[in-house]
Amino acid sequence: MRNPNTTKHDYGHGLLISGAYGRMGCAILAARAALRSGCGLVTVHLPSQCVAPMQTALPEAMTSIDPSPTLFSAPPAHLERYSAFAVGPGLGTDTTTAEALHRLLLQLPNTVPLILDADALNILSLHKEWLPLTHGAIITPHAGEYTRLFGDSDPASMAATYHIYIVKKKHNTRIYSPDGKVYTNNTGNAGMATAGSGDVLTGIILGMLCSNKLHASIYDIVCKAVEIHGKMGDMAIEKQSESSLIASDLIENLKHISTDIPKR
Repeated sequence: MRNPNTTKHDYGHGLLISGAYGRMGCAILAARAALRSGCGLVTVHLPSQCVAPMQTALPEAMTSIDPSPTLFSAPPAHLERYSAFAVGPGLGTDTTTAEALHRLLLQLPNTVPLILDADALNILSLHKEWLPLTHGAIITPHAGEYTRLFGDSDPASMAATYHIYIVKKKHNTRIYSPDGKVYTNNTGNAGMATAGSGDVLTGIILGMLCSNKLHASIYDIVCKAVEIHGKMGDMAIEKQSESSLIASDLIENLKHISTDIPKR
């Protein structure tokens, strides 16, 4: 339950760097999920040709416009104004985008939560020398992305080595923290194996990090976000078949689930 005297500025401002020309669905899904997860404001940094689709699909989101018309080419200004960052869905792995990601990792405040997903992880797998720059970040790889990053290395060991939180997405997703904690999620179903499901999870984590009024730990927030993501899928298949489920259906159920985290 929210304090009736609060304003949107009390619930954080998330920056989502996502999407490229022809791949805007990822950004729209993640931004919508972030707003549904309690984030006070969401700004999406995206190429100029992608602004109209975003503002048409999601008028509640603000936009930061990249110098490139088609891809992520430069970090946005004034990074200090944001409460949390999410980078990766639909970015592509163009050399220009990889260089922009590197500059962003060098510039980001190390005290602000960062989520790296999808193509941000694919770029990192090509530039593993940048992994030390991800200190404290949350990464959300599926099995293929994890293997490209770390081979067959144990996730708990990688979380400790790079001081990151690893959300290894699969049936019974597991979250590994830098200090050795491991959580296995038991919500969700096979219908969630569909395009955009991971983008929705990225948005939920971003929104919950921003609206964290009770100062829960990053680990607790991420574990709760993964649990909620699965519950959304479970609610969906109460009304439809697993095979018909799409990512937008997940977000429709998010409005019926509280993203508040009780203080421990």
